[in-house]
Amino acid sequence: MRLLLVEDDDHVAAALSAILAKHGFAVTHARNGEEALQAVLPTAQGDRPSYGVILLDLGLPDQDGYQVCARIRKLTSTPVIMVTARADVRSRIHGLNLGADDYVVKPYDTGELLARIHAVSRRTTGPGPDDTASGTGSAAEAAVLRLGSVAVELPTRRVSVDGEPVALTRKEFDLLALLAQRPGVVFRREQIISEVWQTSWEGTGRTLEVHVASLRSKLRMPALIETVRGVGYRLVAPAA
Repeated sequence: MRLLLVEDDDHVAAALSAILAKHGFAVTHARNGEEALQAVLPTAQGDRPSYGVILLDLGLPDQDGYQVCARIRKLTSTPVIMVTARADVRSRIHGLNLGADDYVVKPYDTGELLARIHAVSRRTTGPGPDDTASGTGSAAEAAVLRLGSVAVELPTRRVSVDGEPVALTRKEFDLLALLAQRPGVVFRREQIISEVWQTSWEGTGRTLEVHVASLRSKLRMPALIETVRGVGYRLVAPAA
């Protein structure tokens, strides 16, 4: 896997790059925000660099790491793991709301960092050969969840309403897919946060509320996701 490491401290970057290389990662090092943004831009030939994960340190010399994250998210859907010494809940929520997929606080255990890298990469890996239908199309059909006028295509991560595509962020899709696979079932807030955000951080609940509100708005179906007060959320499948 190719990995983009955004870190202004050369000593830290060298040590971490050596560890990552031992675990099979090909590391590209960007020393500041501008280098990071240039690294994800398409080349002159139109090719877009392919990274499995972006490790983004927030303490960059030229611009705020949060701003870099927001700009990266506009350029690519590559998973972003923020790496920072800012441990307060508000900082975590802000980073997740900007589109980060995970948040690691310094000092961190290398084993934990590697586990988080593999976790976010697994969640964004496309289907393998066995997930694709051959001939009958039954496998592909089974991977499309139909909820009235809403269609959720799991392999391609596409969502449409009445045949019109709806652009969702990665987390919005993951949240919708989780609820849509078991319509009517109440998912506890803690369970959703664990499944979608792979974390149990206090304060992530506010991020969950923001994503639920965004889904209701984008799908133009406020009643699609029902709030079960004091428990969590469930998807109410509309009539076909």
